[in-house]
Amino acid sequence: MLAHHFELALISFGRNKYLTALMIVTIALGIGASMTALTVFHVLSSDPLPGKSQSLFYVLVDPQTMEGYYNGIEPPAQLTRFDAEELYRAKRADHQTMMYGGVVAVQSLSGKQNSFMAAARFTTTDFFPMFETPFLYGDYWGHDADNELKQVTVIGKSLNDRVFGGENSVGRTLRLNGRDFTIVGVLNHWRPAPKFYDLFVGKRSFGEAEEVFLPFSTAASLQLETGGLINCYDQTSPGMRLYDITAPCVWVQFWAQLNTPERMQEYRVFLEGYSTQQRAIGRFQRPPNIRLRTLREYLDFNKVIPENVHLQLWIAFAFLIVCLINMGALLLATFLNRTSEIGTRRALGATRGEIFAQHLVEAATIGFAGGVLGLGLTWLGLWVVRQQPVQYADLVTLDGTMLLTVFVMAIASALIAGMLPAWRACMAPSVLQITTQ
Repeated sequence: MLAHHFELALISFGRNKYLTALMIVTIALGIGASMTALTVFHVLSSDPLPGKSQSLFYVLVDPQTMEGYYNGIEPPAQLTRFDAEELYRAKRADHQTMMYGGVVAVQSLSGKQNSFMAAARFTTTDFFPMFETPFLYGDYWGHDADNELKQVTVIGKSLNDRVFGGENSVGRTLRLNGRDFTIVGVLNHWRPAPKFYDLFVGKRSFGEAEEVFLPFSTAASLQLETGGLINCYDQTSPGMRLYDITAPCVWVQFWAQLNTPERMQEYRVFLEGYSTQQRAIGRFQRPPNIRLRTLREYLDFNKVIPENVHLQLWIAFAFLIVCLINMGALLLATFLNRTSEIGTRRALGATRGEIFAQHLVEAATIGFAGGVLGLGLTWLGLWVVRQQPVQYADLVTLDGTMLLTVFVMAIASALIAGMLPAWRACMAPSVLQITTQ
């Protein structure tokens, strides 16, 4: 029966070539616009660490004065160096890492290459297993490097290609800010989207990952400054640097991996106890005010998806609705023009359900054809997006899920648009009814 309905649809298309083509173009335009916007949203809202993000938590405590305090107020978005190091030393999580971002000068040992600046991440060893960074050569440094201020580094593939021609550079020396660092590992291409672990360095939520990674303690001892946000909630003492361990300034990010709900609850209790302890010794003034957000909760809270992407998505789907209304009107006109044909089929024994199904198959076929054309328009739309001067431009591609969604949305949209016209068509009286009347 379905094959017969499809055959009737093809006969109808042959009789109404231009009207059919117009309907296909109409739905294709709506699908192309909506799928372009939906694909951008899909890429930007995807889970950067699927299967693990629910066990990664961004940690905050509140060291501020009582000025401006009220119940429920958000703590600062980062930690002081003192609090980060205290939480790190406590080692109450399954894994934990503290970090900040900056830049370093990469200098040639031979003097044959001009120095250049590279984005750097100053962190601890657990950063790499926690965030599942892929290694091309070597591995990450050990805990001894964190504790003993060792001058070791992990570099990115692009830097390794630039300085060492892509060779295995593990064990070789890289001069950074005038000091020699031993390379212990080279990352393969790694670009989490968004760059969830630090949303503060230049607000580059969808930028490239850093090219140089150094131990946090080594970077702090060398007084390597942050390239991100630094906020001080109280006055500093004379001669105190903003990066000193006792400075009342927040600029360090802290992540904890907690593999079970029980571990998460234990860690929450630990943070509340830590805040209470710091208040008792006079460092904290506010009651315990902590936040322990999963990776996805953290991204949602910080609204990493640009507002214009949300707006474009709403506009694109509004345009799709307009296209469906127009398609529905064209289908209605087409079906009602065949009233005598429908009446004859009814007189020959076709049920209203069969007539309804026939016209829905016709609408779905138009939807499929519109999906094919809409797929081409989607690719064109994504190409246009990739030409835009935005951080995420080169990330926007059509994956398998979105490819399937193109056709599902096209056919589903066509069926929705064809419901009313198909119902009107199946309600047409048979020839016998017309003759009796």
